Amino acid sequence: MRQQVLVLYLATSALDAPVVGWSSYDGTGRTAPATGDGDEPPYETGVAALLDGWRLFQASQLIPPAPGHEYGTSFLKHEFFFEKLDT
Repeated sequence: MRQQVLVLYLATSALDAPVVGWSSYDGTGRTAPATGDGDEPPYETGVAALLDGWRLFQASQLIPPAPGHEYGTSFLKHEFFFEKLDT
């Protein structure tokens, strides 16, 4: 069994929020995705990925910003990991 992994960064912590960043990895060897190889996300939302058969297996913790840093920029914090298994 081989695994495909899709990482979606969403605008908010809700799975129906728009995708703002993404990366994918293919353990089947059929594709070789690379960072920046597309301008359009593979799905509009996390829910769309679920509807296409991807299984959600991890979501990032919701950690509130430190006082005074509510509007600072940093890493993309609404990260969701999806997988598909292939034989």
